[in-house]
Amino acid sequence: MKAFVAGATGQTGRRIVQELVARKIPVRALVRDIPKARNILPAEVELVQGDVLDRQNLTAALGDATVVLCATGAKPSFDPTGPYKIDYEGTKNLVDAAKAKGIEHFVLVSSLAVSKFFHPLNLFWLILFWKKQAEEYLQKSGLTYTIVRPGGLRNEDNSNPIVMQSADTLFEGSIPRQKVAQVCVEALFEPAARNKIVEIIAKPDATAKSFAQLFASVA
Repeated sequence: MKAFVAGATGQTGRRIVQELVARKIPVRALVRDIPKARNILPAEVELVQGDVLDRQNLTAALGDATVVLCATGAKPSFDPTGPYKIDYEGTKNLVDAAKAKGIEHFVLVSSLAVSKFFHPLNLFWLILFWKKQAEEYLQKSGLTYTIVRPGGLRNEDNSNPIVMQSADTLFEGSIPRQKVAQVCVEALFEPAARNKIVEIIAKPDATAKSFAQLFASVA
């Protein structure tokens, strides 16, 4: 297995890279700025300069990767096309490149509440709407996928157990980015994670379960 990570220098993406490296999985990271990425990511990570919006070069950027993890996301800005371009078009380009390459598994980091059109987050240029469109494009692609919908993202880790449920059943709660990264990487190894949407939060009063149990509990 060799992992290709898009959004590798983001707050969640860099944690995904760290988890992969900890599991001794070779990583190829798509970054826009190689010197900046070198300061953020572990030394053994292979860096490739590029952008998910550069459709022509994405297939080559994938190189010899066998799995893809996508943690890209539009940053808050005054550009009304940001979420459309990054969260939909960029993901769509990556799905197409992955399909052309015969990628074995595509893990997409999405968000809770993407199915709620009138959610306040959609005031930010329809960001949840475009994430949902990207999910649907991946589902229809024919690729083996796992779509991970985390709750509110926290930079600091905690010991709260992970709660995992099926699509459109969790609408509030938060989770450390480190736990999101763990779920994404474990999805590559758990047969029960394939072709599923999983919604995740972390709660202090939840019962601790193994990743195999968590994925198996989702229909």
